[in-house]
Amino acid sequence: MPSAIEVHGLTKHFGSVHAVEDLSFEVDTGRVTGFLGPNGSGKTTTLRMLLGLVAITSGTATFGGRTYEKLHKPTHHVGAVLEATSFHPSRRAEDHLKMVAIGAGIPLSRVDQTLELVGLSDVARRRVGKFSLGMRQRLQLATALLGDPEILILDEPANGLDPQGIQWLRTFIRYQASIGRSILVSSHLLSEMEETVDDVVIVSEGRLVLQTTLADLAGRAGTSNGMRVRSPEIGRLIEILTATQVGYRPTAPDTIAIDGATPEWLGPVLAQNQIVVYELIHDRGSLEDVFLNLTQGFASTFPATAGAGAGPGTSHAGPTPMPGGVS
Repeated sequence: MPSAIEVHGLTKHFGSVHAVEDLSFEVDTGRVTGFLGPNGSGKTTTLRMLLGLVAITSGTATFGGRTYEKLHKPTHHVGAVLEATSFHPSRRAEDHLKMVAIGAGIPLSRVDQTLELVGLSDVARRRVGKFSLGMRQRLQLATALLGDPEILILDEPANGLDPQGIQWLRTFIRYQASIGRSILVSSHLLSEMEETVDDVVIVSEGRLVLQTTLADLAGRAGTSNGMRVRSPEIGRLIEILTATQVGYRPTAPDTIAIDGATPEWLGPVLAQNQIVVYELIHDRGSLEDVFLNLTQGFASTFPATAGAGAGPGTSHAGPTPMPGGVS
């Protein structure tokens, strides 16, 4: 059985700009896949190629083995939310949905059903120009659901939403997956998606970095750690670390982070050198740390990062600290 979405060797060049380069990934049926990457990494271009809105330079992007253009009644198979601004401000919400339904050959009975699904029944007669951003996002979701598709494609749907709106969106997406829909949802923030997705496709500069499950990514996060020290003698501690070639990152005037360090290693170092400590925190890796390392390189993962004399947020060179490595 083919995957819900299959992308193989997908490439898009805009003149000399390589927006997407040899990208391959799959979206499994009945699962939520996060399509993650920094702004400008080619996510929206990829989604637009999937939907036939941007010509493909090379490669394929298919739904169950067929391109969007070759799907019979495509709105019955794929629903998409690419932006929340394509509404006429003076048109009422239900009239917008009726117009789309008529154009796609969808029964008008679906209008009331989808308005109820997204919680807009009470404002169906309100003009869209009076809607908040969150309400516009819900109306876009209702539009995508009109054809009762088995696949949903959502491009940065949480942009601009308040915490309550984000929580509603998470619940909505998880419910859609629970009734068998396959969902591909893009974001530039893993923290925004980690309570929502089952799988992740991470891209950077138009290329695939990693495709895996969220559980596997969480396992990677659990293996990353370090120590953060706040001290009135931070200068003296830096001298000790520099003399022994142990890397660190200043994070505040009186605070440094030592990536890869453990309490068992750092505690004796501080005690033996009689360093006064105000705060000592064991930083365990987060999913966001892993995401940033994957998309921006591994500069912050290990102390062995060049940057002598660098400022806050920059690592200073040195080997990975080991227990007993400093006397």
